[in-house]
Amino acid sequence: MGDSSPQATSNRESVLLVVVLGALALVTIGGFAWDWRPPVAAEEGAGIDATITYLLIAAGFILLVGHAVLVWFIWRSDRGDQPYERPTRRAEWIWGIIPVLLMLALSEAGVLVVSGPVWDSLYVNKPKDPLVVEVVGKQFEWVMRYPGVDGAFGKYDWRYVDGTDNPLGVDEDDDTSLDDVIVRGKLFVPRGRPVIVKLRSHDVIHCFFVPHFRVKQDLIPGFPTSMRFTATRNGVFELVCAELCGLGHYRMRGEVHVVEPAEFDRWLAKRAKFGG
Repeated sequence: MGDSSPQATSNRESVLLVVVLGALALVTIGGFAWDWRPPVAAEEGAGIDATITYLLIAAGFILLVGHAVLVWFIWRSDRGDQPYERPTRRAEWIWGIIPVLLMLALSEAGVLVVSGPVWDSLYVNKPKDPLVVEVVGKQFEWVMRYPGVDGAFGKYDWRYVDGTDNPLGVDEDDDTSLDDVIVRGKLFVPRGRPVIVKLRSHDVIHCFFVPHFRVKQDLIPGFPTSMRFTATRNGVFELVCAELCGLGHYRMRGEVHVVEPAEFDRWLAKRAKFGG
């Protein structure tokens, strides 16, 4: 019969725990090595991907080191022929402080260094000759508005909202609004030109997310927000709401069409103006 002594049972449990930790570490490494992200289609995407990659590597390193130390502790403490000896107070402080400092260096200082340039490009530096577009989220669709030749958006008021003819509540008495262009569900932008998206919500919290651009920004009722990007590849890219916004959240999708600048100008010139 097999050995059923407490020491043998303890050894088997230690081996099993080591195997589980090792398997988890291997699965983690495999998951980090697999690039699950869609191809980047915006200038800012490379910097955001670099930040994500850094976080994955840093987190994986901490996980593997932590598992290695834990396995060493298990094997060291599982020797039944030696009584447990509590480490010195100094050793306890060292083992407690060093991991904290390492975590701070990797998760805080490292992220600031890696993500600093992309943060500046997204929120600090002012782009040259940007295209400004307004995107409104409402249950459960996206509505886009482009300024006309005057380069300004007309006023809007919630009292004028009409789900069919005036989904944004644009003021018809404001001359500035007459040349605005309103499009449902499709955002057209020129390739290579910075785009500033002004965001506002019509009802609840939504989230503007284009996975291929790596840009994501919440729309908060009563609190206009904005974001920017510069598309680098022509094509049609999915726009989704990344915030649970109601029973129809799953169908709140749109499209971002990236075209050549000349094609964009022709497309915009052909759109019907709000004032007819």
